[in-house]
Amino acid sequence: MGAMDAAAPSGLRVAGRLDRALIRLLMKPATIVASEQVADGFRLITMEGPVLQGVDWTPGQKLQVAMGSAFVARTYTPIEWNPVAGRACILGVADGGGPGSRWLNGVVPGDRCDLFGPRASLSLDRMPGPLVICGDETSLGLAYAAVYHLAGWDVSILLEVADLDRGRRVAAALGLRHIALFARCADEGHLPAMAELLVEQADAGASLVLTGRAGSIQVLKRALKARHVPAARIATKAYWAPGKTGLD
Repeated sequence: MGAMDAAAPSGLRVAGRLDRALIRLLMKPATIVASEQVADGFRLITMEGPVLQGVDWTPGQKLQVAMGSAFVARTYTPIEWNPVAGRACILGVADGGGPGSRWLNGVVPGDRCDLFGPRASLSLDRMPGPLVICGDETSLGLAYAAVYHLAGWDVSILLEVADLDRGRRVAAALGLRHIALFARCADEGHLPAMAELLVEQADAGASLVLTGRAGSIQVLKRALKARHVPAARIATKAYWAPGKTGLD
């Protein structure tokens, strides 16, 4: 997930004594070794450290990054994890003015980061049949991890995006080919077409993973239920909702 910001505090919180104690107790320190712009608003962050070695990572797990405080964190879906080298990569969306966006835009090689995880979020390898990853910009990390790290799985991607051209550039930069993009409409007019495509995929035997914006997930899930798509073939995970923080 790309941890889209829903709120915009004035600045990253400076850790106090309690914060520092909690960070030492609960989180793992790592070092930023690369920060690259993939496209406008998207940054690929690479971090390294001994605590990242020997980790049994699976695609779909989540990783939380402290935003200067143990009480303020943003959640990301790692797209790569090398347990031998002790290296992990996340793809973040920096479209807002909140702490996650400021961290993504400001972090540079050599900076320290404090991490919690990886932890269970979506168990993709337990779902039957081909996979369809459905979501939005914040779902690109999950899509990449599924395409490149679920060996032998057929993975398709279906996303609603604010900017089609930017969506195509990011998909091309990440090497994501089996992808369908829909321009997000204020009246949700794009969602029926997305639901129809999901029903077709489910009828062909695919499992559907609905992620991203909570409101879109609700609409799509209702449409799938109305078309009698088995609940066992649907997994959901809301990454964000307008005006809310803390979703992961």
